[in-house]
Amino acid sequence: MSLLHYAPPTSPYLDILYQDDALVVFNKPSGLLTVPGKAPEHKDSLEYRARLVWPGVRVVHRLDMATSGIVVMALSADSQRQLNRQFQQRQTQKHYIARVSGLVSADYGSIDLPLICDWPNRPKQKVCYQHGKASLTHYQVLSRDKHSSRLKLIPVTGRSHQLRVHLQWLGHPILGDKFYATAAAFNAANRLQLHAEQLQFIHPVSGTLFHCTAACPF
Repeated sequence: MSLLHYAPPTSPYLDILYQDDALVVFNKPSGLLTVPGKAPEHKDSLEYRARLVWPGVRVVHRLDMATSGIVVMALSADSQRQLNRQFQQRQTQKHYIARVSGLVSADYGSIDLPLICDWPNRPKQKVCYQHGKASLTHYQVLSRDKHSSRLKLIPVTGRSHQLRVHLQWLGHPILGDKFYATAAAFNAANRLQLHAEQLQFIHPVSGTLFHCTAACPF
């Protein structure tokens, strides 16, 4: 993974949306890794910062470095197991907000395309009907302006770069996407315009429905 000039934001150092004895919910900024990279200079990450406060914190899921929004981490092995199971069995509900290049014609739709790692160009992913893993994204247009559309994205599966590749394939790459956008779409924003806005799951201790929101910053 190439992270040239990795300089993650430091203010706020940790944006905590919620915490209790079982879990903690963060609002991860764009530009910060969820977990440390292999190189020493990529140690700074949401997990690293969280571990300074909670030494036993446990990762449940991840967001791409350039994506902002909700990340939940567990504070016990049992909580981690229960949350992992909910993510793996697609029992969580989540949606993202994205600004994409061009005017998406349909008000809503679904993108069902199998994805696989584009190995020579990793970490990029690509559509592959022969070997790719099933990947499904629902989308809804929230608004349109002269040159872009604002979408609500609901990923049914959780493949790496799924939303980014699906929207590129749709012909509307996410603005600011260095991997998949055209030069014009990349330069149209100062960061990847993708934000994990809402996440819903069953609390691993109370058993109640837990809903968290992080307002979209763009």
